[in-house]
Amino acid sequence: MPRHTIDEPKTPLEVYLEAHRIAFAPIMFQAARLCRDLGILSAAERAGWDGITADDIARKTNLSIYGVRVLTEAAISLGILRLNDAERFVLSRVGRVFLNDEMVRVNTDFTQDVCYQGLFYLEEAIREGRPAGLKVFGDWPTIYEGLSQLPEQVQKSWFAFDHYYSDRAFPDALPRVFANKPRTLLDVGGNTGKFAVACAKHDPNVRVTILDLPGQLEKARKHVEEAGVGERVEGVPMDLLDATKPFPTGYDAVWMSQFVCCFSEEEVISLLRRGREALAPGGALYVLDTYWDRQANPVAAYCLHASSLYFTAMANGTSRMYHSRDMLRCLEAAGLCVIEDIDNLGVAHTLLVCSPKA
Repeated sequence: MPRHTIDEPKTPLEVYLEAHRIAFAPIMFQAARLCRDLGILSAAERAGWDGITADDIARKTNLSIYGVRVLTEAAISLGILRLNDAERFVLSRVGRVFLNDEMVRVNTDFTQDVCYQGLFYLEEAIREGRPAGLKVFGDWPTIYEGLSQLPEQVQKSWFAFDHYYSDRAFPDALPRVFANKPRTLLDVGGNTGKFAVACAKHDPNVRVTILDLPGQLEKARKHVEEAGVGERVEGVPMDLLDATKPFPTGYDAVWMSQFVCCFSEEEVISLLRRGREALAPGGALYVLDTYWDRQANPVAAYCLHASSLYFTAMANGTSRMYHSRDMLRCLEAAGLCVIEDIDNLGVAHTLLVCSPKA
């Protein structure tokens, strides 16, 4: 069985239980989140194996006994709380991970703050090929035009999600990008400038240009200045989806990090083609992204498949977390060949190092 595939339940009852977990998933997600955010899981953790009663939880959290009971009873079925022999609530192993693991917290906050309301419109998004759920936040064609205008908590959870995955791959990717000592680097879709800053700190001689929308460049400018590398990092505002606009040219390296998954295949090919045209002779184009078929375990693949539905309902209605063969086909169509293919960078990333086809 492929490593990214989840085993089927073994008994008819297990099958039936899994089907009902799907049926009630949105409701039970909210119960789990509230157990975390209202302090119920923390109270159980502090109590240790002795456990804690519903009355004690109510006193410690300032919640009604009714509220504590409905949430803790849901938590038992969710598997994040257990009852010990004294019928007191104990935090389970799953509960400890749900409460304390950073990746789980980032994913939970992203689901709640960015996705939950808008995913009600998933069917509309699929039928119409547009991010129908984005209307819960504003009237933009994609989330990227509105990113700097989203509510503060939504922005916070969006950037935490984005940076959690990309930032952990940067230390592995930087030595490979700078092995050929590029003097100029074009960061396409550079967002808040984190990779540009990392490049400038990694090599004191490199000059970096960030391409992105004006709102994102403003955030990048602040980050770059705070890092003290403003003299070697510049921003060029551009609507990257306008296929008639060429990228600036003459770069030793062109970088696209967790970027191409944000667009349809047609748009990806256009971006890659313009990235290829931006290269100086002998330059290389680097694509760092996550591909669900390259994941080492079913947890990572599950997270990527769920993230694809965010792209459908909220981001642009046409992109997804790709299978690697789809990206390889886009690179070929854009006139690029892969000269290095490196898996397992950071949390779940693959780095494709490309050069123009001869």
